[in-house]
Amino acid sequence: MENFTPVSALVGGALIGLSAALLLFLKGRIAGISGIVRGIIIPEQGDFLWRLVFLAGLIAGGVLYQLAGGDVAHIQAVVDKPLIVLGGLIVGIGTTLGSGCTSGHGVCGIARMSPRSIAATLTFMATGVITVFIVRHIIGG
Repeated sequence: MENFTPVSALVGGALIGLSAALLLFLKGRIAGISGIVRGIIIPEQGDFLWRLVFLAGLIAGGVLYQLAGGDVAHIQAVVDKPLIVLGGLIVGIGTTLGSGCTSGHGVCGIARMSPRSIAATLTFMATGVITVFIVRHIIGG
């Protein structure tokens, strides 16, 4: 296991849980990233600033981690940019149809023991496993 990093995973998971809990207790909102982004693209009165600050915090967290000396892997996309954009649009459609994404359903919904979120998360994970299997073993990517 070359990527086994239990300390950073534990700290990261605790920070995700803390931020989700704070958002729920302070704003009464679920920390689902697709819903937060949707609220920036189609803003409602008085609901824009906290969304922007939340997303800025996601970006700032990664930047601060790297500035503090954290090891950040270089990721290089091996597919064309139009295919990445198409994939992003498909994910956006899927999160709309599923009424949320893995952060909203998987982190917040399961923590609230929501049957809908448990079913959605199981569906997300199964679809991901099937997709990787098809791409790597059937198509040969």
